[in-house]
Amino acid sequence: MAKAYKVKYPVDAKGTSDSSRPFLFLIFLEVNSISKDRDIQVNHEIRAREVRLIGPDGKQLGIMSLKDALRHAQDAQLDLVRVASDAKPPVCKVMDFGKFKYEQSKREKEARKKQKVINIKEIRMNPTIDEHDFQVRLKNTLRFLKDGDKVKVSIRFRGRQMAHTKLGEQVLNKMAESIKEVGVVEKKPKMEGRNMIMVLSPKQTTTKE
Repeated sequence: MAKAYKVKYPVDAKGTSDSSRPFLFLIFLEVNSISKDRDIQVNHEIRAREVRLIGPDGKQLGIMSLKDALRHAQDAQLDLVRVASDAKPPVCKVMDFGKFKYEQSKREKEARKKQKVINIKEIRMNPTIDEHDFQVRLKNTLRFLKDGDKVKVSIRFRGRQMAHTKLGEQVLNKMAESIKEVGVVEKKPKMEGRNMIMVLSPKQTTTKE
């Protein structure tokens, strides 16, 4: 918010201004637009003949012209912010917009910190996988689930293996049984092209279908 001051000193008979003598002054408060957010209109960005005004203390001040609402904001050395565009007339509030944006940004940052990012890892196998390779993939799957990640387990069928999809389903069911202490089946085995897909989720965040 910018302030523009205009000071007028008394002028003597010779036309000389004397700043040491009593003087009159006028102070003009110019409320500049500081919003760069298209969804929020501030001060002279607001386009409305009249608005419903809320004071800085949350008190309803009623419906008035935009000019009068801006004057309220100027008198309080604050900003006029349009907070409800869909209302008729639109609702505006007198507030410190800079402080509002700072607190809003702070709240959004805190919310992002609380959000847990869940990644999807992928484990690939074939329908004739041997026990050693299966145990290696099982170990990785358990680690991913314990870290809070989902796991996409896929079986790739090649050539004539497409005639024996039951083998792949047995491998996936064996995996599901082996991880049941830390995970659950979010998506049951299902063919997608030449692949059979199963999705596992950490036990504490997902319920079984």
